[in-house]
Amino acid sequence: MKVHGNAKLHPNGRLLMCQRVIEQGWSLTEAAEAAGVSERTCSKWLSRFRSEGRAGLLDRSSAPKRIPHRTPEPVVKAITALRRLRMTAAEIAETLGLALSTVSAWLKRRGLGKRSALEPPEPPNRYERSRPGELIHIDVKKLGRFGAAGKRVIGNRNGSRGYGWECVHVCVDDATRLAYVEVLPDERGETAVGFLRRAISWFAERGVEVERVMTDNGSPYVSTVHARACRELGIRHLRTQPYRPRTNGKAERFIQTLLREWAYGRIYGSSAERAGQLAGWLDRYNYRRKHGSLGHRPPAARLNELLGNNLVGNYS
Repeated sequence: MKVHGNAKLHPNGRLLMCQRVIEQGWSLTEAAEAAGVSERTCSKWLSRFRSEGRAGLLDRSSAPKRIPHRTPEPVVKAITALRRLRMTAAEIAETLGLALSTVSAWLKRRGLGKRSALEPPEPPNRYERSRPGELIHIDVKKLGRFGAAGKRVIGNRNGSRGYGWECVHVCVDDATRLAYVEVLPDERGETAVGFLRRAISWFAERGVEVERVMTDNGSPYVSTVHARACRELGIRHLRTQPYRPRTNGKAERFIQTLLREWAYGRIYGSSAERAGQLAGWLDRYNYRRKHGSLGHRPPAARLNELLGNNLVGNYS
């Protein structure tokens, strides 16, 4: 049972107070003083105990039995029905002649405050390639340059003023989650192509032949120079559906981990210091950090399993 937050007595204490008056002959004043409550409170519980027994010593709901001005249920159903026709709260209020605050309150109570709630959640579309290099995911994330600890550490923006941006280019293998990352000055087409060539070489050193690359529809990836590079490298370029970042979900999820554990995982004195720590973090991610989707093994362990290599030893 949930006792009222301001209650002086638990039901057992109320019972003891009543027994002192009825069985032991205490006066109301004495019993109330011993329990730390007023005589009026003591009299209330004594009356309930005499008429209802122990059940009368339980808390009762403080909700009113009737609410005269409550919105009628047919009106609430009309609000819900109009919302499912994708009408805004203001349109519903005007149609039904209700206050906007009333409509908004009921939409919130029914879980329809946002129009996105009208559509059923999209089922997950999980997939995983069977061979390393069959598909690699590439994406880029902009990070602000800084020359001193700034807003995230001391709440002062001065450390990041006037320094501009740097771009973190990431490449993740679909089958193994093995990742290659570089911090580069921009995200132009030529820069993206250079990163792609170095990423493919890095994977080739580990016995992985890249067949396909997936990117979003950003300007560096739809450029002519990028298309020409893909033809020269003999790889197929796949692009995500517009406004559907989940299509490139493995790269997006890796970026979240990268930001949390590397970019914002510790205090750096400058962006150059942050970039200097990337190689160490990436080595740990690929060879030692346990990955939940890989049976709590690092990506290199999956690569070792699929290729039959022995890159750095046993990862189990």
